[in-house]
Amino acid sequence: MSPKLLPPKLLSLPAKLRRLSQSVSAAQASPDDAWAVRCLTPGEARVYLGMDARDREHALRVTRALLAEVSDAAPELLAAALLHDCGKQLRPYRVWERVAAGLVPGRLAAVLPLGPLWVRGQHPALGARLLRAAGARERVAQLVERHHRPGTDRAAALLHRYDNLE
Repeated sequence: MSPKLLPPKLLSLPAKLRRLSQSVSAAQASPDDAWAVRCLTPGEARVYLGMDARDREHALRVTRALLAEVSDAAPELLAAALLHDCGKQLRPYRVWERVAAGLVPGRLAAVLPLGPLWVRGQHPALGARLLRAAGARERVAQLVERHHRPGTDRAAALLHRYDNLE
């Protein structure tokens, strides 16, 4: 079957499986935090540095992929790409939880009241709240909040696309 005929969810499966394999141990992650922090306000940087190293490394890959194709991306979009999963820091994951949560579709996870699944499903809203409380730029919080359901927000749609590719 031609890749053009496959549903988008199946096209993103190899990237999801690769990310899951990279998320087994935080010791495997080596995010370039110095580069990331230069793109953030002090409050945003505090939130970013509170994220799990694996999530920071993923966020950097998303940001750099986006920047490679959209060289004139707005600073707020780059910051949101670095912070899009910051809501996950509210509940540290055990390895098996991280793997299990990664296999459950986000919309299903959002309605399940089970710790890691609930956090995975709610992390966009949780992250936006964290960012607002830290004094982040409002546009950054909006993009984080919308990154799984961008609607008509073109910048949020870009973030969603690059997050899914990663």
